[in-house]
Amino acid sequence: MSAEAPRADDHHLARTDEAEMFERLSRSNLVTTWRWYLGVGVAGAVLLWGLIVFLYMAMVGMGVTGYNKPVFWGLYEASLVFWIGLSHSGTLISAILRLTHATWRAPVLRGAEAMTAFTLMVGGLIPIVHLGRNWRVYYALPYPSSRELWPNMRSPLMWDAMAITTYLLGSLTFLYVGMIPDLALLRDKSAGWRRKFYSALSLGFRGTHEQWRRYHVASTLFAILIIPIAVSVHSIVSWDFAMAKTPGWHSTIFAPYFVVGAIFSGIAGVVIVMAILRKAFRLESVLTPLHFDNLGKLLCTMTLLWGYFYFTEFLTVWYNRNPEEWEVFGSYGGHYLPLFLTMVICNFVIPFPMLCLKRVRRSISLILVPACSIVIGMYAERLLIVIPSLARRNDPFIWANYFPTWVEFSVMAGAAAMFVLLYMLFAKFFPIMAISDIKERLFHTTGRTIGGMTVESIAQVEGEGEAHA
Repeated sequence: MSAEAPRADDHHLARTDEAEMFERLSRSNLVTTWRWYLGVGVAGAVLLWGLIVFLYMAMVGMGVTGYNKPVFWGLYEASLVFWIGLSHSGTLISAILRLTHATWRAPVLRGAEAMTAFTLMVGGLIPIVHLGRNWRVYYALPYPSSRELWPNMRSPLMWDAMAITTYLLGSLTFLYVGMIPDLALLRDKSAGWRRKFYSALSLGFRGTHEQWRRYHVASTLFAILIIPIAVSVHSIVSWDFAMAKTPGWHSTIFAPYFVVGAIFSGIAGVVIVMAILRKAFRLESVLTPLHFDNLGKLLCTMTLLWGYFYFTEFLTVWYNRNPEEWEVFGSYGGHYLPLFLTMVICNFVIPFPMLCLKRVRRSISLILVPACSIVIGMYAERLLIVIPSLARRNDPFIWANYFPTWVEFSVMAGAAAMFVLLYMLFAKFFPIMAISDIKERLFHTTGRTIGGMTVESIAQVEGEGEAHA
């Protein structure tokens, strides 16, 4: 029995009939408001501008960016690490919550999994953007040696392509399998082209006992398989840096540090997306303060882990005083001081004390402050990882500073708009809430009066590892 203390309105979704529940959970699919059209229009316009600027850069060359010797990785590479890090929010967290049978997970799953898919799509395009001769991207793909030219297996781009593609395919499959019962539900409730569309995607799911059994087995298997893939992806991205003998990059803790940072920024991204979905589609009865409280606790834990990793990295460099590495870290107090302060303040000073307070974690508007702060801080951290190590690398005679140009800002603004556009289209045509998971949770949940208060009592199928009510 779970003795959580919900608010008075936490249970009212359970008291609604099935038709009303479907209407509430599918509001994003059923109602199209002018705000949706406005959002799609603005995101589409920014994306179009980013595409135009990218084509301009492809025609005239990388000289229109701020890249120059010795800084040949900059805003694009930092954005690649940032977007791939955000992708750890959904599928990885969703898989862990599924396997641990977290009873509060149902309303969070779908939105988080969709976030993973779209951040990977955006992040996966960035290596193509910074290639220079973008039309030669096929050299990064593993293909047969038709011209006796094999891809360079020592190139980080090669491993990035394989890791990101594997994770993207796995995440899309994980997302799609989890949606099949809900797509069948939409098929039964819709007409016209939508019925044909959902019929094709639901693969003939009718909700028989055997189909549900296979669905649960498949979901569990995918959850088990996707966790090592997710961890390996960001480890490979970290090895793009750690394998090079560049000051500030050549570190044995880069892989776990990148994974922790990715989960850190990913959970913050989930909090922001959940808050927007709750407000936009009036999901107050589904996404309750309890869900934000639990996400806030995870975020607080990751804040401490991130601080520990960063302290460890600084301590070893400070004690060792290797001249090359010390020059890189010394630049954090000079030219890169604003970035460094932004990173520390936004990643630790602001979020940690706030997330320790239950009142902040259970307030939707207040928890957005540390969540947004962490996203900003993690982007600053990605910039700090990429740029100073190149700008202050071994030979002082080639030291130089770097600042992005309007071309790089425009292309990255287009990338952000692409994510927003994809998410809005997904929310319009697919169930953004995991309806079947929510119904299953409500089926197992009852309210029990103990003393003067009502607590949630959750019954569980024998063998799932949870306590019985």
